[in-house]
Amino acid sequence: MISNEGVRLGAEAAQRLAQMDLYEFEAGLTAAEFTRIEREYGFEFADDHRAFLAAGLPISVPPEDGQTWSRPWPEWRGGDVDSLRRQLEWPVEGVLLDVEHNAFWYEGWGERPADGTAALETARRHLAEAPVAVPVYAHRYLPAGRGSFGHPVLSMWQTDVTYYGVDLADYMYLEFDEVRGEVDDSWNPRTTAPFWQDLL
Repeated sequence: MISNEGVRLGAEAAQRLAQMDLYEFEAGLTAAEFTRIEREYGFEFADDHRAFLAAGLPISVPPEDGQTWSRPWPEWRGGDVDSLRRQLEWPVEGVLLDVEHNAFWYEGWGERPADGTAALETARRHLAEAPVAVPVYAHRYLPAGRGSFGHPVLSMWQTDVTYYGVDLADYMYLEFDEVRGEVDDSWNPRTTAPFWQDLL
């Protein structure tokens, strides 16, 4: 069952993005498409993320020179399976990159193995227990989980994890509205996603 508050929040996020008139939209994902995607990739969308994608799918515009992501909006309908898998694996692979090349080690994993291969395998095993991070746009993510909503949107670049919105609706302004300006003192996002919250 999808929560009413999650539906409201996702619809508000979709409305905010549409009002900015930056992207074209395809029809939203259907229940059958959500079922296929969640089965294919092994996660369930949070309620607000699901409602956002049900309202309409934003279409990526051709990339500008130097843009990291050629298609920042995940192409859930008919997109390249390998590309979507890479986008889903991005947060974990980024942490593993820092484990391997930048001496990162999370204290909750216990003592770091001296052998580099063993350290990577230990980190990979622990990361398999972290909540799945689902791409919203480029390297902005929400935790997966049916029945959940209102999580802050996280910007994830290796172990550099930062807030990019109190929730999905707030994120749409922070990412795409050039006139919004700086956030005020009352802006206080708090994530409850285990592991990822400790990298903030």
